[in-house]
Amino acid sequence: MILLTGSWSESTLKKEVPDRRSARQGVSKKTKRVVQRKLSKKYGSVVTIWLANTPVVIISGYEALKDTMIGLGEEFSGRADYPLIMKSTLGYGVLSTSGHRWKQMRKFSLTTLKNFGMGRRSIEERVREEAEYLVEMIKKCEGSAFSPADMLSNAVANVICSIVFGHRFEFEDPQFKFLLQTVNTYFAILSSPLGQLYNIFPRLVSLFPGKHNQLFKDLEEAREYCMLEAQARMNNVDPSCPQDFIEAFVLKMKEEKDKSDTEYHFDNLVSLVWNLFSAGTETTSSTIRHALLLMMKHPDVQERVQREIDEVVGKDRWPSIEDRQKLPYTDAVIHEVQRSMDLAPIAVPHKMMCDTEYNGYVIPKGTMVFPLLSSVLIDPKLWKNPNCFDPENFLDADGRFKKNDAFVVFGIGKRTCLGEALARTELFLFFTSLLQHFTFKARVPPEELDTKPTNCSFGRMPRTYECYAIPSI
Repeated sequence: MILLTGSWSESTLKKEVPDRRSARQGVSKKTKRVVQRKLSKKYGSVVTIWLANTPVVIISGYEALKDTMIGLGEEFSGRADYPLIMKSTLGYGVLSTSGHRWKQMRKFSLTTLKNFGMGRRSIEERVREEAEYLVEMIKKCEGSAFSPADMLSNAVANVICSIVFGHRFEFEDPQFKFLLQTVNTYFAILSSPLGQLYNIFPRLVSLFPGKHNQLFKDLEEAREYCMLEAQARMNNVDPSCPQDFIEAFVLKMKEEKDKSDTEYHFDNLVSLVWNLFSAGTETTSSTIRHALLLMMKHPDVQERVQREIDEVVGKDRWPSIEDRQKLPYTDAVIHEVQRSMDLAPIAVPHKMMCDTEYNGYVIPKGTMVFPLLSSVLIDPKLWKNPNCFDPENFLDADGRFKKNDAFVVFGIGKRTCLGEALARTELFLFFTSLLQHFTFKARVPPEELDTKPTNCSFGRMPRTYECYAIPSI
């Protein structure tokens, strides 16, 4: 890994990096995230590093990210060729695509998700239903220590399944368990050293044995399942009333079957289904898992959240989205969990769609770009107390919830998370429902709990743990 700054001229390279070997050795001793922050602090908001023979531009700081991802949104809207992601999508769908295909798939996905209730009361009912199932499952533990990871994944995944497949799965369904396990393995490898190596040297790493080879087999099986689900609907869909995301896409396929350049075909459908299922499951369930860990680490915060829920919601009904405005501290805690967790430090890498000049730098077409969201989420100029978990970051002097434009956990610009509205609903309803019914306690004293993520690369994976769920009286 070699660092440089300035424009892309050879003279600048020689001027800024007289000793490439020492730069490479210095960087190798640091984690990527720490190095990126330090480079940005030293060289400014636009920094270039080299991953093997590939130049990568890092954009950091709120103003720079706003200028590029929003002000020059079209130019920065491409998706970099991230080999592991490409392997799972084959270049189709919405996550790994760029240009016309991406625009078509994103527009369809947003419209269809909204039609099936995203951001509306109907999706709230689906989330509440899964929250009720989740609470009942935890009650069955009867005070014994348990790991909430699989239960949370099951609950969150079933919300997206009800939209994509038109039904929920029983927790013990073997196909459901396989899909969830594939998602877990996929994100674990994405965020591991093995995943980093594969993304830099895909052909070389493919020659060696390892967990990645089994993952690729599982991904093929998962895609095959999605294909069978789509094919089964081809002749059984009601044009006037599609029942799920797949049926809506199938209708679009039939509508454009005579267009030679249509993007509505099985390859895009299968990858879209995988995009929605995998991303819609892992990110939200991981955030809730980390939230419970932080509640055990900070029992005073957990107690204050429960007290607020008791006063506003009580015990006789389930929380609703309408309660959010009356639960400012709880809302602040959820936002602070996301901010301090920093789930996706660089989002998903972008790619330049054309040669672009920004702030005196010329960034060529096709260049990979890392939007360093971490630089915004820990900026002391933007947050009261950025370096630790503190809900006060989202509260004003009167204890009211305070929005902050620097809350960029869902990304910034044209490629922000398309499921943001759904994720916000899930986080609020699952979190409040769990703390309404239980007090979570760790198997060790709070001061001994380690809340640092286990991986920090593509994503910051929360730790797995066992805990006790004490039913509320």
